[in-house]
Amino acid sequence: MTRTPTPGPRNSLLHWPEAKSPLGLMLNAVLIWTVRYSPSLQFKNWLLRRLGATVGEGVALGLTATPDVFFPELITLEADAIVGYDATILCHEFLQDEYRTGEVVVGERAMIGAGAVVLPGVEIGADAQVAANSLVAEDVPPETTVAGVPATPVGGEHSPAGSEPGRSPTGGPVGSG
Repeated sequence: MTRTPTPGPRNSLLHWPEAKSPLGLMLNAVLIWTVRYSPSLQFKNWLLRRLGATVGEGVALGLTATPDVFFPELITLEADAIVGYDATILCHEFLQDEYRTGEVVVGERAMIGAGAVVLPGVEIGADAQVAANSLVAEDVPPETTVAGVPATPVGGEHSPAGSEPGRSPTGGPVGSG
């Protein structure tokens, strides 16, 4: 995670033009909007690559999935990863006195459920699953299912009765959109 202090006593979002050029950000916003609403997975992946993201073969972004608009070049989506409907991948966060950036890596065959939010600097391991509407603030080990706000592992011997990998704590499937 890279921390960049911002001048003055006010929140760092006021200084966003120092982080990215306004014209570049406007172009990113238009292209990200197109990624969000395009029905073509191939076109979405092509656009993300043009924005600097690393996108493996077979990656699928659900409708309205939102890659980071400020720093899409910090996103890596490995082969056959799935980012569900309305999920958000953030590679930046503006705080009061600084902004932070960090690469987000989604491993091979990993799944991010609908509406989930992945914060900067997080790596989601191969074959891991993130349940719908979860907030991922820490790395997710390979072959692990996480759920909740903040996301924590589910399944295994210490999980609620009836849960298993690929299932929510209530027993339903982990949503991916």
